[in-house]
Amino acid sequence: MTIEQAQQEVDNWIKTYGVRYFSELTNLAILTEEVGEMARIMARTYGDQSFKKSDLDKNLADEMADVLWVLMCLANQTGIDLTEAFQKNLEKKTKRDATRHLENDKLKPERE
Repeated sequence: MTIEQAQQEVDNWIKTYGVRYFSELTNLAILTEEVGEMARIMARTYGDQSFKKSDLDKNLADEMADVLWVLMCLANQTGIDLTEAFQKNLEKKTKRDATRHLENDKLKPERE
């Protein structure tokens, strides 16, 4: 599935099952909430925090998909083509950072 197709699927789902989009501001708040849920799993899986019993049934992939879903809702609502936006963003990063990371001593492998 392409990003464009995913945006269309979200739009179709909203119009079929969701009645209408929540307001942009509400969706921004929901996006923040979903990123927080993803961060909670990341902190417990890859960070120093331990899981609480209430966290054990959480699924990182599902939380990432929730973030993507709400982001696509916001893109649809604001008329943003995420495929185009992503392509432009990748071009910007490539031009700006063509040598930056390669020259960063902090990113070079540690010598044994």
